[in-house]
Amino acid sequence: MKKLVILTIFLIAPFALFAQDEEKKDEPKDGWSKSGNISLLFSQAAFNDEWTGGGTSNYAANLSLAYDANYRQGKLAWDNRIMADYGITKTKDQEFTRKTNDRLELNSILGRQINESNWYYSFFMNFRTQFTSGYAYSTDTEGNEIRTETTKLLSPGYIQGGPGFLWKKNDNLKVNIAPATAKLIFVSSEFTDVGTDPALIMAFNDAGGYFGVEANETTRFEFGAAVGAYAKFEVMPNVMLENILNLYSNYLEDPQNVDIDYTLNLVMAVNKWITANASFQAIYDDNAVQGFQIRESLGIGITYGL
Repeated sequence: MKKLVILTIFLIAPFALFAQDEEKKDEPKDGWSKSGNISLLFSQAAFNDEWTGGGTSNYAANLSLAYDANYRQGKLAWDNRIMADYGITKTKDQEFTRKTNDRLELNSILGRQINESNWYYSFFMNFRTQFTSGYAYSTDTEGNEIRTETTKLLSPGYIQGGPGFLWKKNDNLKVNIAPATAKLIFVSSEFTDVGTDPALIMAFNDAGGYFGVEANETTRFEFGAAVGAYAKFEVMPNVMLENILNLYSNYLEDPQNVDIDYTLNLVMAVNKWITANASFQAIYDDNAVQGFQIRESLGIGITYGL
């Protein structure tokens, strides 16, 4: 628990610094405030057979949606956010089109303000999954590319929620601390069904199961502490920087192994329709992979404000 507190302070410190730079704004108005954008990034390269400089024809596309719907009525605040990303790439010499990004996430925080401060009593809910199947790629004895399904829609799926305290400066700067968070991981039985052989069951479980779910099971329950932080600010005119941080520690098993999910999005507006987007995401979840998962993307595309 001590390590979780230290890690939380270390990672949230930059968010606190952003707060010092925030200009004082008018009191938030009651009612709904909605905003969001949808963007499409596309890249392509082609080479003919006579090209001697090297290279392989390819294309890539990524579609992203981020939408916020926040409500306020007196001391009551209800913040909702949906994030969806899907990307693909295809290289000439590859048999299959491959995913480069796949995420569907819903967040909701309900809070009641404590006196006239920036603190709220809160309750949050979070849901995460993916849109389509994920695969592991290999080759057969004849050198042909084959793929094996390893994940799919709702496998895995994550849902968590719990009471806590929300510190909210405004819609673009907030931190939620939930020390009593219930978390459920659910998966398809086709990935965990290993039969009744005790040796196979033991080997499956000793390997960590499937995203932490044990052999012949479809769910895993955890109970722990969660911290979520969000900071969005303007670096310079037409350049927005967004930071999203989520931490989770499971009290019931290895609480020192804190799950980390950090995303940085940089959006540079060329004009109303054209933007340059850079994204970086780092995930640590020892139930999935023994190490950090890193994703980064950079591209120019079309963005539409909602």
